[in-house]
Amino acid sequence: MENIQDYKKINQQTWNNKTDVHIASDFYDNEGFLNGKSTLNAIELELLRDISNKKILHLQCHFGQDTLSLARLGAKVTGIDLSDKAIEKAKEFADKLNIDATFICCDIYDTPKFLDEKFDIVFTSYGTIGWLPDLDNWAKVVSQFIKPNGKFIMADFHPVVWMFDNYFKEVFYSYFNVEPIVEDESGTYADRYSEIKAQTITWNHPTSEVLNALLSNDLVLNSFNEFNYSPYNCFNETEEYETGKFRIKHLGNKIPMVFSILASKK
Repeated sequence: MENIQDYKKINQQTWNNKTDVHIASDFYDNEGFLNGKSTLNAIELELLRDISNKKILHLQCHFGQDTLSLARLGAKVTGIDLSDKAIEKAKEFADKLNIDATFICCDIYDTPKFLDEKFDIVFTSYGTIGWLPDLDNWAKVVSQFIKPNGKFIMADFHPVVWMFDNYFKEVFYSYFNVEPIVEDESGTYADRYSEIKAQTITWNHPTSEVLNALLSNDLVLNSFNEFNYSPYNCFNETEEYETGKFRIKHLGNKIPMVFSILASKK
């Protein structure tokens, strides 16, 4: 476990390696995105509502598709990500599309060193907090950047999903945050047959840990929702039972796959 100290460097390298593969993948349909397709889902759009002229900070934004989709809806958006390669691409796409958006490459915990302003909304979605060891520090960052009465909006994969092995046959990991999970993977969720190999270091965070971190950092919970589908086909053994809704075929509607949070700053 000696490499845990280097988790940022290891994960950054992994995401740098994934960026070009993701941009080229059918999963991200970057051509469709560049031609005007929004990458936001109904789950988060329902919480975001009208965001014209709102200032939004998008944490862990990857190469910026969702960030720029928010900007297309009229928001003034700043995206943050650990991967310098992803941020470089996000800036390229913003220039290409002539969209006014700001992108900053930094570790999420270091955001206050790079940014000194308040936002109407702090937003994060899908596959984010599992890369972070400490949710109290994460919630401090979230809280620091929200204006009074501003909102925090989050949609992410449900921690129950991360308990299973890759084929959802057995409960493999603890639901609780008991230790870092170090894995060597080949391919990536956006292209399972890609040649890339990577090490990842992640953490499982139970729902109580997520909510308590936010509640203890000046946020009030307005809504918490759970969904029995994923809007992304990023797992093994899935079926698309309705357009754009994916489940694990042999588990049907029995497990939660995504949750969403709407919270406001006191």
